[in-house]
Amino acid sequence: MTGVRPDPAGTAPTLLPTLLPTLLPTTLAPIDLDELTARAALQTRVDRKYVLALDDLTDLLGALDPTARILEIDGLRRFAYGSTYFDTPDLRSFRDSAHGRRRRFKVRTRTYLDAGTCWLEVKTRGARGSTVKRRRPHAAADSGRLGAGRPFVDAMLTEAAIDGAPALVLAPVLETRYERTTLYLPATGSRATIDTGLTWAIDDGDRLRLRRAAIVETKTGARASSVDRLLWAHGHRPTRISKYATGLAALRPELPSTPWERTLRRHFDARP
Repeated sequence: MTGVRPDPAGTAPTLLPTLLPTLLPTTLAPIDLDELTARAALQTRVDRKYVLALDDLTDLLGALDPTARILEIDGLRRFAYGSTYFDTPDLRSFRDSAHGRRRRFKVRTRTYLDAGTCWLEVKTRGARGSTVKRRRPHAAADSGRLGAGRPFVDAMLTEAAIDGAPALVLAPVLETRYERTTLYLPATGSRATIDTGLTWAIDDGDRLRLRRAAIVETKTGARASSVDRLLWAHGHRPTRISKYATGLAALRPELPSTPWERTLRRHFDARP
């Protein structure tokens, strides 16, 4: 797989979001959000992530299962997302992830920029390494703060047995933006997402853009999806990457980054 150099200044044109619609098979049937949620909500799931260069993504999309369906809303099949991640002053969420601690968490707001809607989301770890996501509506104007959502965060972290949850001081640490295409895979009742045009920013103004690359993520139950099997057949294996933790490690080289060193070297080219 070809390594992809990020653009630290965030000024280079983003190529892949423009090209992605031409790469996706036009024969894929649409699925609306209500049906997708009903068939594949997967709030408790197994996530697998892959980083693909443009040529690799072209091969993947050309071999998709023809029964796959694509999320379509108001005629759009690609959607702009913005996320703000919250952490403690000593970056407990990041460090727990870096050290592979069993009871770790992630708190973020996710804004659907096309629709202008926002959700507050809490991710924790479930049985056998599964991801448990809980969320509630959040005011888009408050995407940069927890505000009235703080009791929800405390309740979800307490339920997940995160030590000292109500006392945690949580503030915005990192912002990401990207464009997402979502596929529904009927054979396994699972989803796959394709994220492009990824940009990270921290409050001191440093920015990072991953060009000519995509993050493909499968979200499954007990069985691997057809996209997983297709990726494996093409020699791709799941990659250790977290939009929050890996992006923050790339922007702040002084932080521990052992779980993502290979990803940083191979795809971000951000570490020696």
